[in-house]
Formats: sequence, structure tokens, C-alpha cells
Amino acid sequence: MYNIREITKDLYWVGGNDRKTSLFENIHPIPEGVSYNSYLLLDKKTVLLDTVDWSVCNNLIKNIEYLLEERPLDYLVINHMEPDHAASIGEVVARYPNIKIIGNKKTFDFMKQFGYEVNENIIEVKDGDTISFGEHELSFIFAPMVHWPETMATFDTTNGVLFSADAFGTFGALNGRLFNDEVDFEREFLEPARRYYSNIVGKYGPQVQNLLKKAKKLDIKYICPLHGPVWRTNIDYFIDKYDKWSSYEPEEKGVLIVYGSMYGNTEAAAEDIARRLVEKGMSNISLYDASRTHVSYLVSDAFKYSHIILASSTYNLNIYTPVENFIKDMKHANLQKRTLGIIYNGTWAPRAGKLMVDAVSEMKEMNILEGHVQIDSSMKEENISQMESLADSIIESMKSN
Repeated sequence: MYNIREITKDLYWVGGNDRKTSLFENIHPIPEGVSYNSYLLLDKKTVLLDTVDWSVCNNLIKNIEYLLEERPLDYLVINHMEPDHAASIGEVVARYPNIKIIGNKKTFDFMKQFGYEVNENIIEVKDGDTISFGEHELSFIFAPMVHWPETMATFDTTNGVLFSADAFGTFGALNGRLFNDEVDFEREFLEPARRYYSNIVGKYGPQVQNLLKKAKKLDIKYICPLHGPVWRTNIDYFIDKYDKWSSYEPEEKGVLIVYGSMYGNTEAAAEDIARRLVEKGMSNISLYDASRTHVSYLVSDAFKYSHIILASSTYNLNIYTPVENFIKDMKHANLQKRTLGIIYNGTWAPRAGKLMVDAVSEMKEMNILEGHVQIDSSMKEENISQMESLADSIIESMKSN
């Protein structure tokens, strides 16, 4: 049975939703599921824009067959060759052997690497090229490293639709609601969108900025990403989020506290600093046990908040492993422009503090507050003034930003 949605004149969503996969890219938990979006344009010529993950390939084929009726499928535009969007290319080509495939040079290089036959039925486009399919003219906008080197976006100059590939995507199954104004985006999708961006695309902020500069020159009426809702209202809201995330500006003034604790003493210190901050007027706080929280959620909140407190036990003369992994993932995501406070613990060799400072110092534009708090096994009266001083420094630094 088919399951389609009309987006605007001549354009339909023909993708599918995946609620069975537990780990996106076999790394990131997706309890909310994920959509794989594909779009079909019915003009004088018929054009499919991207395919889907193999898990929902059957949905795609049924949707295409229903809309085409007896018409051929003339063209396939490949904006992104990653398998969660390209895995169904072979099935589409097998059913429509005369289809012409549109992509750039790297698209076809990657097709060969994935084992697809690249024959005379390909059309290689360059940045800025256009192709008319009847009433609709598509313009191809290269967006390398957002987040693969072959990635491009496609703009329908006729109806103002930007097919944005992985840009403006989000985790989360659509559950019948395709458009952004059919969901409570801030409640249901903002956190998954931030987690998707920060962990999948976050490293490539400068490249996203380049795409945003190109997008500003377009009269965009719809954004059709490869994951998540289609945007047809309040488009500037989501563009602003992407602008902040890709320029590494904090989304909110607030404090992310991430702790690693073996026996509860470092956890107690994290709770203590959280309480002191709230008492001083800062209640926009998230506190996580790094051992129990998947690091993708921590990275997401690191992109959200202006301030981060790292609280770590010393473990095998090193940073407690889950906290160390979080720092590494922040570095991998190219996070910058944050203010950090340090709390560290140790019984016989409390080295975690220095090591955290060294690790964070390798990141760009990170302001590490002075007055690191050292806990010798457990908090004592002499630590109270240190905690107070750290809390005051955080509050004061927010005033100056």
C-alpha cells in the first residue's frame, strides 16, 4: 500500500519511516526513529530526488509506482551518496532501466566504490548548472563536506523548493505529519535536530556556513531535507539555528554539567555546584552522568549551552574514561567558543584536572576558568569556598558575554 504526501504542485514525498533501527550509523541511539525522505517531481519528465535506506525501499517503490501509474521514471537526482539515502538506487534502476542519473563527478566516483554500474545513462553536473524538465527548472548547488565531499543541494527555481540533502535534517519518525507546522517542533524535534546536527554534521561548520551563504541568495519557500519534517513556514527559524550551530555560537546561556564518578563522591560535587548555581539565579542547567548517558546527547547539549563544567574522577592516572570520551567527541565535532569550569577528584594521584585542561586547551576559543576545584576522595569543608568561587566565576562570565 502506498503512503505519500503532496508537498506543492507536482511534488510529492515518497519516503518512509524507520522505527526499528536502534542506532543511527550504528552509533547514535534513535528511540524516536528516523525518516528517510525521497521526493518525486511529476513534470513533463518525471524526476526522483534521492532514494532511501534499504530498510524502507519497499515503501519507496510502492509510492513511486502509485504516482507514476504507467509513466516511466525519467531521472534520478542524487544529492548524497551515503547508503541511508542511496541504498535503493540499484532497485530503482532495476525497475526503470532507462532512467538517467544526475550527479556530480564525486557522486559517480562513489557509486563505483559502492558497486553500482555507471554507464552512459548519467548526467554529470557542475556547481550552478541547471536542467529543465518541463515547467520546473532545477539548479544544482554544490555543498561539499556537508557532510560528505560529493554532497550537493538542488533548488527548484519554479516553486522555490530547496532539496537540502543532510542539511536541515533531524532524527525522528514523521508519524504522518510531514510539515514543520504539523508538529510542535521545539518540543518534539529541536533536541533530535540539534543532536543530529552536532554529531553528524557539526565538524563541518565552515562548510555549512558556505551553504547558508548560497541559500541566502535563493527565494526559498520550502526546505525538503533527507531526514525529518519539510519546512514551509517559519523557515528563518531553522536557518537561524543552523547559523548558530555552524558558527559554534551557544544557543542559550546555561550550564552543562557532565560528571564521571566511580563511587558517588564526584557525583556529589557535581550536585553541589548545580545547587549553588541555581541559588545564584542560574537554573538553565543540564546535569548528566557520563557513564549512563550516550555521548551524542552530551555533545548536543554542548552545542546548546554557553558554559560547561567537567567533573571527573582520576582513573588509572587519567581522566575517567566516559568523561574523556566526551571531551574527545567535543573535539571531533569541532566545538568551540565555550567557557569551562573544572572539578576533579583523586585519592592518591588526582591528575584528571590537569589532563582535562590540557585536552580542552587544544580546542578553539575555549575559555577555561581559573580556580579548578580539587576533591581529595570526598568533599570537605575546605572545598566549599572553592565551589562558591567557581559558581561565582560562571555567573560573572555570563554577564560579560
